[in-house]
Amino acid sequence: MPVEPPRSPWAFPAPDSTESDLVAVGADLEPGTLLAAYRRGLFPMAVDDLPGQMAWWSPVDRGVLPLDGLRVSRSLRQSAAHLEVRVDTSFAEVLAGCADPSRPGGWIDAEIAAAYTRLHELGWAHSVETWRDGELVGGLYGVAVGGLFAGESMFSRARDASKVALVGLVDLLRDGYADRRLLDTQWQTDHLATLGVVEVDRRVYLKRLERALALPLPAAFAG
Repeated sequence: MPVEPPRSPWAFPAPDSTESDLVAVGADLEPGTLLAAYRRGLFPMAVDDLPGQMAWWSPVDRGVLPLDGLRVSRSLRQSAAHLEVRVDTSFAEVLAGCADPSRPGGWIDAEIAAAYTRLHELGWAHSVETWRDGELVGGLYGVAVGGLFAGESMFSRARDASKVALVGLVDLLRDGYADRRLLDTQWQTDHLATLGVVEVDRRVYLKRLERALALPLPAAFAG
């Protein structure tokens, strides 16, 4: 089971205290702070306009993937048939793939990588990986707290490899609590929309989050 870290000395404001996606600036990336943020509906992402400070976000329109709304095309099913999905066998390499500086819009720096590595070591951050012939070709990582899985980033080195990891994640979350589990994608992008990601109002998200946090972890992430 995950190890609860020391409590954070920081207090985050209520996400609905602002009409902006950006809710707070500052604090730190200690495990207790990160978990406090996710439990409050926030996540960290640095921005160039605030050098040296961490920004904390809670989008007004939150991206979520309903577990019964995943869209799996015929070509994606064919790709999945040739890839193996694993969990937490190569977290560091998945993180490195997501942090590849050659990727457009990259935001995962050494500080972020170290923070999520600590969360992984405590049992809170997880990787879902796709492998082909013994080689890691894609995956995603995120944070699991109760019935919440907060997706952080994904990468692919082969066709559909990250999408297959997402399909694998949804399968892991489909258990007896699936109707109350919450798969958070932060924002909805055009790419994620093709897979079934929708937007929900922040107030709706926070209510769903409260219910999800009371659930047990999925078996795959419970240790």
